[in-house]
Amino acid sequence: MALHPTSAVLAKEARANLLGGVPMAWMTRWPGSFPIFFDSANGAHCTDVDGVDYIDFCLGDTGAMTGHGLVQVADALHAQALRGITTMLPSVDAAWVGGELARRFGLPAWQMAMTATDANRFVLRFARTLTRRPKVVVFDWCYHGSVDETLATLADDGRTILRPGTLGAAFDPASTTVVVPFNDVDALERALATGEIACVLAEPALTNIGIVMPDPGFHDALRRLTRQYGTLLAIDETHTICAGPGGATAAWGLDPDFFVIGKTIGGGMPVAAYGMTAEIADRLAPIITSSAVDVSGVGGTLTGNALAMAAVRATLSSALREEDFAHTIPLATAWTDGVRATIDRNHMPWHVQQLGCRAEYWFCPPPRDGAAAAAAVDDELDAFMHLWAINRGILLTPFHNMALMSSRHTMADVDAHTAVFAAAVEALTSRDLPG
Repeated sequence: MALHPTSAVLAKEARANLLGGVPMAWMTRWPGSFPIFFDSANGAHCTDVDGVDYIDFCLGDTGAMTGHGLVQVADALHAQALRGITTMLPSVDAAWVGGELARRFGLPAWQMAMTATDANRFVLRFARTLTRRPKVVVFDWCYHGSVDETLATLADDGRTILRPGTLGAAFDPASTTVVVPFNDVDALERALATGEIACVLAEPALTNIGIVMPDPGFHDALRRLTRQYGTLLAIDETHTICAGPGGATAAWGLDPDFFVIGKTIGGGMPVAAYGMTAEIADRLAPIITSSAVDVSGVGGTLTGNALAMAAVRATLSSALREEDFAHTIPLATAWTDGVRATIDRNHMPWHVQQLGCRAEYWFCPPPRDGAAAAAAVDDELDAFMHLWAINRGILLTPFHNMALMSSRHTMADVDAHTAVFAAAVEALTSRDLPG
């Protein structure tokens, strides 16, 4: 309260008309008795309404991976807004955006969405339509937004059940979804061998339960088995774009039938895209040009709007390039090294993992699947580490202990986190816990 009196007042006022006192439910996940309200964000820093400055390693949970306040995006949004925000016609940026997505991510045909959730939902609809199969495979403790089919996990007896915390499920997830442990090739083949799987929707590495990397050869087996059993493969790179300009798909030589990307490509503007192979595009062409396409469950009136397309063009023409990752990945390495040094020095049974310009620590040895990562979650310890960091000017993603680097971060920012993390662990091990 002493550090954030204005936020405390705003939080009290917001509770009068906003459910939970916030405009979006997950904003309640920040530690503390009320949320901190931000005033401005620029580059790699964020300033709250009480004038407190933070080094922002959260970056909108990847949405602001380019850094906050990108001038070229702001200029493009302003110019386009004066020319018109949305019509039912493609804008002049559309062809450029399609070409750049194809160049970066390697698939020739693209469509736009408002969010990666929408893009994943549309891809699954297309996959079921093309294969005439009813079910999809996802990996245990994956994250693909709020797509109903993906809000599922494995029970101890191997059954597909609702993911804990899911609200208002409209159907039993076992009727649409088979959940498989990440890195378990045998379980994957058993699921595909049933002949009922239309699509495997996969992150290249799990990210939202902590970074869980694929075993050597896992993606080769995934691609081989999906082809063997006539199942389509969709790769969701919304978080794993941190691996490089073309995501893990380009960095690791993956070969999906569908590719989904969101958040980052608009520099903070809500937008997403999904790509597909030429073969898939040819098969879908009669469907998306039919007279019923507007009620097909794919699309949305604001999808592909001129403002979003202008933002994507401005972002991809000036950010998330090779030279940007040449700056951000070494910063993530330094962040990882700093955390690891503290863990080793204090003989903690913790682990830190890096994926490109993203890094994250757990309170356990490195897990091979989502269930092991989920079992290591310690809500009280999470809250302590985040609150300790916030009170010392560091923002980490509230859902987990993740840091993301933008091209606007500096080594001084990384060093600041290293010092704050070391002090937190020292306080834990000495039981000296000031606020």
